[in-house]
Amino acid sequence: MTELIHKYKSPIYALCVLCTLGLTSCDALITSTNQTTGLIYCSEGSPTNFNPQLDTSGTTVDASSHQIYDRLLDFDPSNGNVVPSLATSWTISEDGLKYTFQLHKNVEFHHTNYFIPSRSFNADDVIFSFDRWRLQEHPFHFVSGGSYPYADSLGLDKLIASINRINGYRLEIILNQPQSSFLANLATDFAVILSKEYADELVIKDQMDKIDSQPVGTGPFKFVNFRQDSFIRYQKHDSYWGQSIQTENLIFDITPSSSLRLAKLITGECDAMGLPAHSELEIIRQSKNLILDEKPGLNVGFWAFNTSKPPFDKPEVRRALSLAIDKNALIEAIYFDSAIVAKNIVPPTSWAYQAEQKNLSYNPSAAKKLLQENGIEPGFTMNIWAMPVERAYNPNAIKMAELIQAYLQAVGITVNIISYEWSTFREKLKQGSHDSVLIGWSADNGDPDNFYRPLLSCAAIKSGTNRALWCSPEYDALIDQALHFTQVEDRQYFYFKANELIAEQLPLIPIGHASKYQAYRNNIKGFEINPYGGVKLAGVIKN
Repeated sequence: MTELIHKYKSPIYALCVLCTLGLTSCDALITSTNQTTGLIYCSEGSPTNFNPQLDTSGTTVDASSHQIYDRLLDFDPSNGNVVPSLATSWTISEDGLKYTFQLHKNVEFHHTNYFIPSRSFNADDVIFSFDRWRLQEHPFHFVSGGSYPYADSLGLDKLIASINRINGYRLEIILNQPQSSFLANLATDFAVILSKEYADELVIKDQMDKIDSQPVGTGPFKFVNFRQDSFIRYQKHDSYWGQSIQTENLIFDITPSSSLRLAKLITGECDAMGLPAHSELEIIRQSKNLILDEKPGLNVGFWAFNTSKPPFDKPEVRRALSLAIDKNALIEAIYFDSAIVAKNIVPPTSWAYQAEQKNLSYNPSAAKKLLQENGIEPGFTMNIWAMPVERAYNPNAIKMAELIQAYLQAVGITVNIISYEWSTFREKLKQGSHDSVLIGWSADNGDPDNFYRPLLSCAAIKSGTNRALWCSPEYDALIDQALHFTQVEDRQYFYFKANELIAEQLPLIPIGHASKYQAYRNNIKGFEINPYGGVKLAGVIKN
């Protein structure tokens, strides 16, 4: 107990850690320490910035996409259908190349202490927001690095031929070729709308980089301030055009430790928390003052090999490594019955999932033989990079790496486990110095293209979402052809072929599809899991 008090600087937190370990009662610790008029959400880390165009990290998305911004379109959370948002309606030409959008009127941008807008949202803001990531000559394209991983991985910059302003509240987007997933991509977390007027003002002030660190949007909350690894403060957007019931103040309490997030939830210092550890779920379920929500996740956790480096450029070596691990045991040890073993990169909720596809069975003898046949002698050393953060698709990558380390040791391979602080980890991963990495993907729409293209397309190598650095023209051709059709049965044919190619080449090993969880106190109303992306706190109130 003394050691825990020293570690967490608080006797109550120490007791709560004991509670999470099942060593004392949790309900006895419930207090009313949170007396603020706002909502406090315990998040797991600091965002890289406040513009999800620039970053696919869930931490950045949670802190920005649905709190600060809106999109042209959104998803109906009950069925995944695309619904109006900043665009009230749209039409598609018969050839599938021209999309015409009618825009909402009287949508106000945030009034902050660093920007006072003089006009409401219009077509100029849409054009500015999309042209920023699609046109290299755009004045803001290279601000904050010039990398737009989601748009780049999908090739949206090449898909769009032009965006034309018809009038202030009407615009058209012309495509170079039809694409059945285009509308879904406009509804994702990453297709946010920025303020062109704010950008123009920053140009005059020579402060262009502030567009991503002091954000302005039309969303339910406006940004106030941010302290790295400590907190983010927001205020209610009084002129918000959408959901009218908002909390006055919103705070993200940045708490990397899951046990400490749960301790803060138990004591009332936080009202809700993201990413509860899978080992803590039963504790939350049994607490009468806490609520645990669960939904099937659109995600996949995987072990990706750097196929640009020998010997991981050989499919047979990758197959041997797959044979050396027991995925069923990994699921049991890491996910605590909250995930299923993955057969494909898409989960069973996707119509591109192939239930009949067989996993490679755990077979260390076959693994040893295959390694030897490919020149991998006992004592060969490799690294496994393991995420330092918890994610639904892999709640404990470091522990998983340790288990894989033991499996590979049994077939004569020595493993070094490498991890860094999350932002550094992701930046170094882009440089391609890893041999392999335990990571994953959470989709933000139900279209299978949201898995196949960002994870394994050639274009996704440059954008940084293809962690295997695998480029297959055959694979790209299959997923491209799938988008030329609108009927599920037609598209399934190409995705099933892609599944077969992935199973044959094994640039990555799909490990598990996990449920999505969030926990909150029982006086919180309106907090629901968003199945298609980041956390949404609009409309969440505290009684």
